Amino acid sequence: MAIFGKPQYSTVTVKKKDIPKDVWTKCPKTNEIIYNRVLKENLMVVPNSDYHFPLDARSRISSLLDEGSFKEQDTNIRSLDPLNFTATANYKDKVKQNQKKTNETDTVISGEGTIQNMPVNIAVMDFRFMGASLGSAAGEKITRAIENGCKNKNPVIVISASGGARMQEGILSLMQLAKTSAALAKLSELKVPFISILTNPTMAGVMASYASLGDVILAEPEALIGFAGPRVIKETTQQDLPKGFQTSEFLLEHGLVDKIVHRHKMRDTVGRLLTAFGSGKAS
Repeated sequence: MAIFGKPQYSTVTVKKKDIPKDVWTKCPKTNEIIYNRVLKENLMVVPNSDYHFPLDARSRISSLLDEGSFKEQDTNIRSLDPLNFTATANYKDKVKQNQKKTNETDTVISGEGTIQNMPVNIAVMDFRFMGASLGSAAGEKITRAIENGCKNKNPVIVISASGGARMQEGILSLMQLAKTSAALAKLSELKVPFISILTNPTMAGVMASYASLGDVILAEPEALIGFAGPRVIKETTQQDLPKGFQTSEFLLEHGLVDKIVHRHKMRDTVGRLLTAFGSGKAS
C-alpha cells in the first residue's frame, strides 16, 4: 500500500452561459473589445483608439444636420434590372435582400436640411447596401441633389462610401459617373460650393468621378481611398507600395485631400466652411 495515496479528482461540468450575439465588437486597430452600445453612442468611433467604423447613412445625416431639419427627397427612385442580370445570385433578389437587411430602398439617401441654420442639399451613401455600389438609382439621386443645389443656390454635400460601380447594371452604372460629374460642372458654373466628404472606403469609379471633384474635400481618419485596391496595384506593378498608400493621411500629404476631420468634429468643420463660403441662414 502506498504511503501517499493518489488524490481523487471529480469532474464538474460547467455550462457556459449563453452570450447574446452582437453585444461587442473588436477594434481592428488595437484588438480592444468594446460594447456595441458604446460604439453606437459614439457614432461608431472607438473611444480609446479613435478607429472609425462605417456609419449608416441616416446616422450620418443626424450627426451632421440640425435636428429635425432634414427633408428626404426622391424616395420613389428604385433600382431596376435592365440587363436581367443573373450570376451567382439574381440581381432583383439581391436588391430585395439588401432592402430587407438595411430597411432602405437603395444605396443613397438624399434631401435637404440645414447645418447651423444654413441650408444645404445632401446625398449620403450607405455601405451596408451592396457595398454602396453605384447604380442607376443611386446616381440619379445624387444628380438630383446636385440639381436641387443649382436650383436653390444651396451648397451641396455628398458623403461617399463605396466600392465603385454596380457591375449588375453594366454600362448603365458607368454612365452615372459622367452624369453626376456633368451636374457638378453646372453647379460650379453657378459658383455654388460643393463639399465632398470621403469615408472608408471610397474607391473605384466613385472616387474617379464626383467624390474627387469637391471645392473642398474632407476625409475621415485612416479611410481607404483610391481607384484600384492596393493588392491589385501591387500584383500588377510587381512593386512594393509606400507605407500608408491610399489612406486619407497619404492623400492629404500628396494634396488630394484638403483636411482630415474626426467624425465628432465634422459638423463644426462643415459649418465653418459654409460660413466662409458666405452661405445665408435659412429663412
